[in-house]
Amino acid sequence: MSDYEHGSMDTTEQQKTFAGLIKATIWVVAISVIWLIGLAIFRT
Repeated sequence: MSDYEHGSMDTTEQQKTFAGLIKATIWVVAISVIWLIGLAIFRT
């Protein structure tokens, strides 16, 4: 058997990566919504 203990892995890098992914997603959604509102207002 191995010496692995469930929950003992260091996940700080994974958490940072996930946080970055969430921030990028929020930015993309916000820019898309602003773009669509602009298109709706100016009808281009």
